[in-house]
Amino acid sequence: MEATQPNLRTLGEIYQSGEPDDFSLVLGGPLFQLLRKAHLEGDALELLHRRIIAAVVLSWFPLLILSLLSGSVGSVGRISFFHDIEVHARFLVALPILIGAELLVNARMRTAVRRFIEWRIVLPEQKPAFHKAIDSALKIRNSIYVELTLIAVVYTVGLLVWNSRAELGLVTWYALPGSRWNLTPAGYWYVFVSLPLFQFILLRWYVRILIWFRFLWQVNRIELNLLPTHPDRCAGLSFLGKSSYAFGPILFAQGAILAGVVAGRVLYGGESLQSFRLQIGGFIVFFVAATVAPLLMFSIRMARTRRKGLADYGLLAQRYVESFDQKWVRESLPPGELLGTGDIQSLADLGNSYQVIREMRIVPFGLQDISRLAIATAAPLSPLLLTIFSFEELMIRIFKVLF
Repeated sequence: MEATQPNLRTLGEIYQSGEPDDFSLVLGGPLFQLLRKAHLEGDALELLHRRIIAAVVLSWFPLLILSLLSGSVGSVGRISFFHDIEVHARFLVALPILIGAELLVNARMRTAVRRFIEWRIVLPEQKPAFHKAIDSALKIRNSIYVELTLIAVVYTVGLLVWNSRAELGLVTWYALPGSRWNLTPAGYWYVFVSLPLFQFILLRWYVRILIWFRFLWQVNRIELNLLPTHPDRCAGLSFLGKSSYAFGPILFAQGAILAGVVAGRVLYGGESLQSFRLQIGGFIVFFVAATVAPLLMFSIRMARTRRKGLADYGLLAQRYVESFDQKWVRESLPPGELLGTGDIQSLADLGNSYQVIREMRIVPFGLQDISRLAIATAAPLSPLLLTIFSFEELMIRIFKVLF
């Protein structure tokens, strides 16, 4: 007998596929292919530890070595490398989290896309349009022009932003007195290698998030099968709000960056943590809103589904209760006959269904989703409270809030 050959698709076919099981925001793109060839990436995001180590070795470790060689690690009168909290927060906390977040985002978003089909929100006759939306998302993800544009942005806009940053008024390990561009050897690596690498990875996440919301916008244009009586109170779309949890690590990384900046200002700039209250609050509100607000695109469709559900089930309820009233109230049947019949249970079930529609939200997320994302963003900022309270005082205050 001849051995049958398995019907296997090439990686290229998988990365270009429009099937929900093959949807991924991270399994593709020029950098992904480059990392695979360098044995730093697997076909399914394996070798995570290698990528994190490589990123830290390329971004943070040279700064340490060059600072040691130039004697700026513990120099008197300047902020040493070891005391620069912003740098360590950026490259030892935020950068590994941004790289590791690919695993969570890949799993969560693939599941969310698959649910459109499994839950029959996208009906069979709408699958071609759904697959077209997937193909469009994967095409942008795989575009070499997108990543080249990001590189151009970090070496133009990124350097302009660096040049316009407010000074701490202190000499640091990366810059000598005179001007911002009077850099130490470690400073040149920091400005032209480490920061652009970090900014590229962060901007690439922003692009991925935009691809996701663009995909949802295209799906929203399809005729969706939304049911107002779905117990999730979101017509079956609550999984979209839950899928936003996948972006929690990105929000945590953003919070870590802000925490490093604020810590530097408080510890070495003489500023107080209270003076950053508005900035911190606005920061949390902005990033949480940027994560969930695009889901409002479904609000019009969900509101229309709710109105139609109330009208349809209101008419059904009217007809049923009229028949119920005629049979069990106006005809004055003996009460004992009502026991054991399905009429009273059907009346209760109908009332419950109508109540579910009344409670249906017109957004696919709730306060719990928002609060979890806010906590993820604010968590890295919590250690800054130690600049105001002692550890014992902080623990006592937390204990009082919890109990």
